[in-house]
Amino acid sequence: MSQTLSSTVLLAVPLAPLAGALLAGVLGTRLGGNRIGRRATHSLAILGVLVSFILSAMTLHSVATDGARFNQTVYQWMTVGTLQMEIGFLVDGLTAMMMCVVTFVSLMVHIYTIGYMEEDEGYNRFFAYISLFTFSMLMLVMSNNFLQLFFGWEAVGLVSYLLIGFWFNKPSAIFANMKAFLVNRVGDFGFILGIGLIAAFTGSLNYTEVFAQTQALAPLMLPGTSWSLLTVICICLFIGAMGKSAQFPLHVWLPDSMEGPTPISALIHAATMVTAGIFMVSRMSALFELSDTALNLVLVVGAITALFMGFLGIIQNDIKRVVAYSTLSQLGYMTVALGASAYSVALFHLMTHAFFKALLFLGAGSVIMGMHHNQDIRWMGGVRKYMPVTWLTSLLGSLALIGTPLFSGFYSKDSIIEAVAESHLPAAGFASFAVLAGVFVTAFYSFRMYFLVFHGAERYDQNPDGQHADHDGHGHHGAHGSHAPHESPWVVTLPLVLLAIPSVVIGYLTIEPLLFGDFLSDAIHVNADAHHAMHGLEEAFHGPFAMALHAVTSLPFVLAFSGVVTAWYMYLVNPALPRAIGVALRPVVVVLENKYYLDWFNENVLARGARLLGTAFWQGGDRRVIDGFVVNGSWKTVAALAAWVRRGQSGYLYHYALVMALGLFVLLTVSLWHGPLALLLRASMAWFPLFSN
Repeated sequence: MSQTLSSTVLLAVPLAPLAGALLAGVLGTRLGGNRIGRRATHSLAILGVLVSFILSAMTLHSVATDGARFNQTVYQWMTVGTLQMEIGFLVDGLTAMMMCVVTFVSLMVHIYTIGYMEEDEGYNRFFAYISLFTFSMLMLVMSNNFLQLFFGWEAVGLVSYLLIGFWFNKPSAIFANMKAFLVNRVGDFGFILGIGLIAAFTGSLNYTEVFAQTQALAPLMLPGTSWSLLTVICICLFIGAMGKSAQFPLHVWLPDSMEGPTPISALIHAATMVTAGIFMVSRMSALFELSDTALNLVLVVGAITALFMGFLGIIQNDIKRVVAYSTLSQLGYMTVALGASAYSVALFHLMTHAFFKALLFLGAGSVIMGMHHNQDIRWMGGVRKYMPVTWLTSLLGSLALIGTPLFSGFYSKDSIIEAVAESHLPAAGFASFAVLAGVFVTAFYSFRMYFLVFHGAERYDQNPDGQHADHDGHGHHGAHGSHAPHESPWVVTLPLVLLAIPSVVIGYLTIEPLLFGDFLSDAIHVNADAHHAMHGLEEAFHGPFAMALHAVTSLPFVLAFSGVVTAWYMYLVNPALPRAIGVALRPVVVVLENKYYLDWFNENVLARGARLLGTAFWQGGDRRVIDGFVVNGSWKTVAALAAWVRRGQSGYLYHYALVMALGLFVLLTVSLWHGPLALLLRASMAWFPLFSN
């Protein structure tokens, strides 16, 4: 029985997609003279990710069946005092699962991209970017220290910036990628503060060494305050997760990131990058378990995101933005599970969500292609008969998303709802309400989109913007906006089918080992005495089939079914009803259309306030104080003093003679005062008390 993994094999996992990215990015673009064509470029990129996926699957098999583990340094970069800065891998159940999820979804996206981007001029550059992203994400999830974690964290942020702004001639894409970059910098500032505090108080960046000191850190206070050190560290780390995993109020970048090509929506904003924060908090469970304050914050932020982002999905008409707000809501569910100390449940939902959300995004992209790059669901309808593969796979993805019993999303989503109900944290009551209400909301907006796209009357020939469609960067297709839909090529539909399979069955197959087995036991640390949500789940679990059977009579199922029926009635049976409700609740709709005015607040209060503050510092501090007083004032003072001193250098002999005479007089006066005369005067004054006083 093998107990260790090969460092060579593990190195090949991230380096294979990196090699593909370099070959595609250098030889396939103008940077290297366009030496290889499109076929060679996508073949090299796909080969790199395929190798990475096969090795990841082999690693997962060794971890699951043989109990193999790996935790070693593969390269030491530098030593600063006692602080070791290294590149190393930690491979356990959590890492192996994430490696397979990242590489499988990435492989599907690579294949899908052949069909979706075939007419784009930046075809080779796009393959280089998505392969580079895969490398960055693998370095993040495989790290065994905070330095490498931060490298991968920033690298996925950089590549996402490049991908969101891939069509750099579109002003909206440039605005979106800059917005994503800046909002993530806010979160990353907190993240690096947390890492800095860990390094300062533990003297190490290695996970194992840091976790070994958690009990020693628990009673410490942040110097100069009465705040718990671990609470501050956990909150700083979670702020980083809020940015990367798009939690309220740092979620504003993710919907706008839909300006990038659809394949990256599946890769970055469904399965990998946005789940980095969930992965990180789970990996840091040993720290978070010692701070109920931090866990309550995580619970509240996740609950707000889960419910209120779902509301925004109801009023979206862009097919990709509906799925984007669904991603935000589901990330909120994962975060709620983290706050309830159900880390394994959060990771379980991360995995199941990766498959069905990637499926939904790629399905949306297939619809966009079939609809000649129209993205407005109001001008679709009846697409089912034209695109049967896309219809069926999208239906399966939607059923998984709303938590239909026996589908993968059901097992993870219902486990989250039950875990929150078992939690005894103060914020658990609000969180429980939010995740339950979110079930109805999710079912409603998911099937609103499904019914408007695939059922009902055909409306694609009524699109007033059909002659000007340029939603997804393919303006050359706009003139065909009124043509009948068509099914996508096999390179698009094959990934849909392959993603649909785990979207249906993966939850049933893996719930027991992931939640109640030993698969994640050495990666997740839970204080069972203080936080017993998982214990309650285990007591209520009697197998995946029994869980699905029991769920048919549960409140979440009733809510989900009600959401589907409501969407069916409002958008297929009585389409006038949504319009009437919209008119009656116009103030609420305006708030939702303006996304709770958070963008307005960021642009008009934070951004303008920062500019005003910067102007004040520039005008008052820089120009007047530094330039005007310090710099200019110093030379003016020196110049004035020099001009005054220069007057004594007249060049006339009698001036110098006068100065010499005055100087001699002063010297004689001083010498007399300190000589005999001074002694005589002091002695005589001593006889007269009046003068001595």
